[in-house]
Parts: sequence; C-alpha cells; structure tokens
Amino acid sequence: MWKQIGGREAGQIRPNSFSNRVKSNRVSSLQLSNYKDIVSPHRGSINSLQVDLTEGRYLLSGASDASVAVYDVQRATDYDGSGLIATHKSIVVVDKQHEQGHKYAVSSAIWYPIDTGLFITGSYDHYVKVWDTNSTQVVMNFKMPGKVYRTAMSSLATSHMLIAAGTEDVQVRLCDIASGAFAHTLSGHRDGIMTVEWSTSNEWVLVTGGCDGAIRFWDIRRAGCFRVLDQSQSQLGRRPPLLERSALNKVSTSKSSSVGQNLYAKSRPLQRKSTNGNGIKQSPIGRTPTKASVRQRLHPGMLSGQDRATAHYGAVTGLKVTDDGMYLLSAGSDSRIRLWDVQSGCNTLVNFETVRLQTSKAIQLATSQDPALVFVPCMTAVKAFDVWSGKTRMAFRGHYEYVNCCWFSSQDQELYTGGSDRKIHAWSPSRLISDELDGEPMKDQDNWSD
Repeated sequence: MWKQIGGREAGQIRPNSFSNRVKSNRVSSLQLSNYKDIVSPHRGSINSLQVDLTEGRYLLSGASDASVAVYDVQRATDYDGSGLIATHKSIVVVDKQHEQGHKYAVSSAIWYPIDTGLFITGSYDHYVKVWDTNSTQVVMNFKMPGKVYRTAMSSLATSHMLIAAGTEDVQVRLCDIASGAFAHTLSGHRDGIMTVEWSTSNEWVLVTGGCDGAIRFWDIRRAGCFRVLDQSQSQLGRRPPLLERSALNKVSTSKSSSVGQNLYAKSRPLQRKSTNGNGIKQSPIGRTPTKASVRQRLHPGMLSGQDRATAHYGAVTGLKVTDDGMYLLSAGSDSRIRLWDVQSGCNTLVNFETVRLQTSKAIQLATSQDPALVFVPCMTAVKAFDVWSGKTRMAFRGHYEYVNCCWFSSQDQELYTGGSDRKIHAWSPSRLISDELDGEPMKDQDNWSD
C-alpha cells in the first residue's frame, strides 16, 4: 500500500489507476464485518436488497413476511462491545399491520433512482406500490395480473419515469409514475417473467428473463423485442479495449475508403443519365432483396427460429448488466452462469465453475465496479467469480439457510447479503482494531445542534 502511495506522489501512477488499485485491494479483503451489525426486523426470508444510488447511505430490504425496512448503514443507532461494534437498526418499517401494506410476500424493493424520498415495492399480492419514505404512505398503486417477481427503474432515465414489472403473466408491464397508469405492455415471452433489468448505457433499453428460458432485449419506443439471446451463438474472448478498437477502426476505415474510391472509379462509367440529366445508378429489373434486408423487414416479429431461442435450459432467475453496459450476466435454474456481449448478443463462452443455484425463485446478482467480480447467491453461500475467467475468487459463508439476494456498495466497497434465515449480513474490508478505536466513539452520545 505504501509503495502505491509513493508511486502516486511521484506521479508514476495515475489517479484513476491508484483509486482502482485501492478499491480492488479492499474488495479482495472482504469478510464478515466485525464492526457493523444490521438488526433485521423481518420475520421471513429476505428477498431484495438495495442501497440508494444518490447518497449510498440507506439500505432498503423486502421480505416474505410482507414487510419492508430501511437502515442507515453509515450512522449507527447504537454501539455494543465497548463501542467496537456498530448496531444498525431499522429507521423505517412497513409491515402487514400497516393499513396500506402488502398482504403477501414482498419480492422486490427498490429505491427511486434520483431521490430517497420514494421507494417501490412489488409483492405476491399482485400489487406494485410507490411509497413516500417520510410519511410511509402509498402514493400510487398498480394492480398486476399475477404475482410480482421483480421490479426495476432506469438509473439513467431523464425522459421517462417508468417502472418495469415482471410477473407470472407473459407480458412485461411498464408503470408510469408521472401519470399513475400503465404506459404499455411488452409481449413476447411464453411464460412468466422472473427478472427485469434496465440497460446501464441506454435509458430506452430493457432486458427481461423469463421462465421460458429466454432473455429478450426491448427498445420501449418500438413494438416487439429487437433481440433474443441464443446460447448456441457464441464468440471467444472479450472485446478489445476502446483505444485498440479506435485504432483498428481508423485503419479499416482508411482501407475501406481507398477501396471504395477505386470501386467507385471503376463503376462510374456504368452510370446512365436520366431524362433530367441527373446521374442515377440503375438497378437491374427484378432484383431480389438480400437476406439482411429481409431480416430487417421482419423486425419486430423476427424470424420464428430466432424468436424461440433460449439462453438457459430452464427459467432465467437472475440478470445483471455491467456498469459500462457492455456485458450482461445471467443465471438460470439450470445452475449455469453466462456472460453475454451486449453489442453482438453472443455468448462469450466464459466457463464459470460449477455451482448450485436456486430453481424456485429469482435471485439478485451483484457486480463490483470494475467489473472484475460477480457475486452470485449459491444456496447457503455467496460466491464471487472472476467475470472474465469464471474462476471462484471468494466464498462468503455466514447464512444458515439459502441466500436470496446481494448488493455491492461501490462507495464503501461493502457487500450486503440477505437469506431465508431472516438475516442481513454486512461484508466489509478488514481493518485493524486500532482503526476501529480511532474511528468510532467509545459510547453512544447525542450530538444535538445548539
């Protein structure tokens, strides 16, 4: 560490490189936190976790006992063990006894992307509800045709306020917070939709995974999906870095331009002048369109073979788009994890090590900021895989029953996991006891303003 600091001071290491190295070192030292304890009020399995995207401070959880809770993970409510262990109790709880609360299990709980004043919940009682965090009252209700498995909102959106909801119905429904009504539905899946995820590079692109094993890409401005992932279409390796690609593109464009100029010079005498004197290329009569043009004209219905393609040999239970929007990670009930190139739609053939995944419910994946690691709930543990090699880097064991969800906080490099044992665990970078004594007060004190 001191060597890296010295390199940074000497100007040998760039700021971004130094920051990435420090974060990578912190992530590699993740362990069950010995200084942060989250006290869960839930009496059922934890199904969903998310830290707000604005401050990185408030953790939202949803559970199968129809309850939702909010925790402040940066400011403790109490201290135990002579001030060494910070206890974080829930600061907001909405349960079944609430007059507007859910009646059945909460399967999804997410923050409004640009403000912690609202959060959204989806439940097996067929409702998606928008809540005011301060008053804990329902602002909007959306009635769904079946159980709600997953909800999602785009963190990039500036032109819409849509909630994508995946239910046991075959249609994806988009709920508009601005109008309080359904914007439209997306049809294409042949079974229920277990997971939905917005693109991190385009606010109009939505990715859905269904019980039919299909992963579909939707441009919500157009009818029909524009891509269905096929596990048989593959490519080896990852795409080259942007600098190399730009250099290759310059070379290829220069070559293509020179070739194009030669072809243009050769084909120029073939042009005929029309009656008005303009030079127009005459196409042969009865010329049939190419296959590429036929495929474009068949959009959005697509070819029947492509429309029935599958990404997994079972239900798609988890999706996660990398922060740069270039790759998609998927998990299925066939206990397979796959990495997809978003631009080409191909399976990258990364061989993730053998795992056992849940088959009966959706799971929540997480990635580190690089993204160098993907965190996957694997039965009673959470495993961290190298995204590019598929090898297991770390395994987090602390839950007594199945782990259903996880969330990685890129701000603090901390991992939060929730399981069927009704526990929420915080996994933090290791630090010395001397740091804890210096960083935390020895006893709880009220710091009121004068």
